[in-house]
Amino acid sequence: MVASQAGGRQRRVEAEGDTVSERRSPTIRRRRLGAELRRQRETAGITIEAVAEQLECSASKISRIETGHTTATPRDVRDMLRIYGVVGAESDELVQIAREARQKGWWHPYSTVLVGAYVGLEAAASSIRAYEQQVVPGLLETEDYAGAMIRAARPDFTAEQVRQRVRVRLGRQSLLTQDDPVDLWVVLDEAVMSRPVGGDTVMRDQLKRLVEVAELPNVTLQVLPFEVGAHAGMDGTFTILSFPEPGDPDVVYAENATGGLFLEKSDELQKYSFIFDHIRAAAMRPEESVGYIAKLAEEPLWKWRRKDSPWT
Repeated sequence: MVASQAGGRQRRVEAEGDTVSERRSPTIRRRRLGAELRRQRETAGITIEAVAEQLECSASKISRIETGHTTATPRDVRDMLRIYGVVGAESDELVQIAREARQKGWWHPYSTVLVGAYVGLEAAASSIRAYEQQVVPGLLETEDYAGAMIRAARPDFTAEQVRQRVRVRLGRQSLLTQDDPVDLWVVLDEAVMSRPVGGDTVMRDQLKRLVEVAELPNVTLQVLPFEVGAHAGMDGTFTILSFPEPGDPDVVYAENATGGLFLEKSDELQKYSFIFDHIRAAAMRPEESVGYIAKLAEEPLWKWRRKDSPWT
């Protein structure tokens, strides 16, 4: 029942014939192509510098192609594979991936107000694990909460930029209710529920939305209570994205005021997986968490301040 209700509320963002509900992410294709080109180069025993010299380009360009930070043209890919001795069907397949990686994602028209690389990876993910210290994650926000949070966090944004970012954020939420939904596990610090973003009514509605979304079979919510004290996630908010293809390793996204940092090294991934496991072990159990959030929607923490508090 909740799934159908949530599905009815989802707002799909359509751009250039694609929607967020379709797992066609040029970001993940670019990342996968780069990893395969690196593997082929290393198998051939050729250095990045040697490839750059033959293609008459910079070594940094080859490096950025291999790390998925730069989109390679089909011609670049064909020339690189020729150097590595890869021809025929295998070469044709990788050249086709290069063509697909150059397509625009549904989020492209909004690239000036969001981190497009993150949205592209999120759209391709099969599971997302996240710890949030301050705000409700975008996949779980109501429209009013999202607008209030963005306006407060980004006072430099114009009204149009806020509107666009809210629209994209709501569009991303269809990942939770599409035919092949993403598995989402979120641990929220109790501070997230304590701060009335947008005021009393907006925040109460947001807490009720969390309770509703938590009933989806692919969504798990936990609350990390204040009483836990210091914990493994004290260094900050992060998200771990995992992908269905074995060849696509996990990515950690650590958000900050200038956008965020992507971490992909094996030791970094292990560290954040370790931290997340400790955070969720310290948090309330999912059923207790949902019950607590439902209670807060009726008796919010921000209403518990003394009448004479200077903040009331």
